[in-house]
Amino acid sequence: MSSKQDKIKKLLEMQKKFIELDRARGVSAEEYFTPEEGAELDGFRQEYMKLAMEVVADAHEEKGSHP
Repeated sequence: MSSKQDKIKKLLEMQKKFIELDRARGVSAEEYFTPEEGAELDGFRQEYMKLAMEVVADAHEEKGSHP
């Protein structure tokens, strides 16, 4: 993923998918924080956090500031 806008779009898609999953059947804290390997939320938090931090870094780079 290259642009900040692409990353933001992906974050929003991930949020939407998570909300839909939660509304459809609920998501337990255990399932969210320690999902089983191969589960629907496996790697979700890590990917989301990575993208979010990349967006923050991109914004700092644009403004010439440092986190």
